[in-house]
Amino acid sequence: MSGYTDEETAPHGVMRGGGHVIDKPFTRFRDMLRVLPALVRLRADRPVARMVERNISDPRLQQVFGFHPLLIGGNPFDTTSVYAMIHALERRWGVWFAMGGTGALVQALARLLADTGATLRLGADVHEILIDDRTRRARGVRLSTGEVVAADIVVSNADIATTYTRMIPRAVRRRNSNARWKRTRFSMSLFVLYFGTNRKYENVAHHEILMGPRYEGLLGDIFRGRPLSRDFSLYLHRPTATDQSLAPDGCDAFYALAPVPNLRSPTDWASASQPYRDSIVRYLEDRYLPGLSDSIVTERIVDPRYFRDTLGAHLGSAFSVEPVLTQSAWFRPHNRSEDVPNLYFAGAGTHPGAGLPGVISSGKIVADLVAAAE
Repeated sequence: MSGYTDEETAPHGVMRGGGHVIDKPFTRFRDMLRVLPALVRLRADRPVARMVERNISDPRLQQVFGFHPLLIGGNPFDTTSVYAMIHALERRWGVWFAMGGTGALVQALARLLADTGATLRLGADVHEILIDDRTRRARGVRLSTGEVVAADIVVSNADIATTYTRMIPRAVRRRNSNARWKRTRFSMSLFVLYFGTNRKYENVAHHEILMGPRYEGLLGDIFRGRPLSRDFSLYLHRPTATDQSLAPDGCDAFYALAPVPNLRSPTDWASASQPYRDSIVRYLEDRYLPGLSDSIVTERIVDPRYFRDTLGAHLGSAFSVEPVLTQSAWFRPHNRSEDVPNLYFAGAGTHPGAGLPGVISSGKIVADLVAAAE
């Protein structure tokens, strides 16, 4: 679709002449200049959807080859065409699933940390990052219980806007003021219905993308913070198609995920959540999962309030900072704070961006930055 060769693209944007960008920091403007020729050649100024339209005429195929920015919180009609390289990545390295689900991956990382001598403290909410008034360096964190944990270096993998606006005093934040975060564009949120059934649906694949009757119009409603639309598009995930251990014998595990506006939208989720859930179940039952209403034996609903209240995500955004060109690479919030020299950031809101490969790579970037600073 894009016409790029494997020599020109590699993991999440290895560009010929530009070097690896997914696991290298963009803390200096010259880091951006280094890849600028490649960005020009790849027409980074053009959105993914418009690039697809230039190469594919069938509207249905345009959706098939253009929706991928949604996987990292971007609107295909606004996200830079660089992210069209997701297709090259999938073609070259495939799409992988961790047996046992994402939870198994988390447990493996926890074991790795423990093996290296790290101490993991769960349920210890950080209330504040403590800053030395004289040096303006971080000197530790204060937990919600009042306990102070001293540290020479602080790494935050919490939502980056929440970290700056709620955990760091305003007087310290010359570059990352509240005004900056008000100007920042944030990704959409998600409505997710997790459910288990007492029967199996063998004709449903592990991954199903179910496009609704609208495409560009629906995305416009979602990313411009309009009230919740009646129609929707869904990602239907059936991990038991690959890993039956995730459900009892003869049963299936699913989730149905719908992109929805973040909390800049006037939608009242206290009243909208259950009707939205019911409309999704009816849609699936009528078209893909016959008898679903009577087959659901367990379920859980996640809506934008969960991302805000439980995960601490600014505006309930599920992917943090939106990956438009002016918020990518050097223009994206940096992995090392410009205001606090020994404060570092990993996670979806910093470079290289959202999605599991991006978030894991941000951790590698921070580890390299910390090692270089010692």
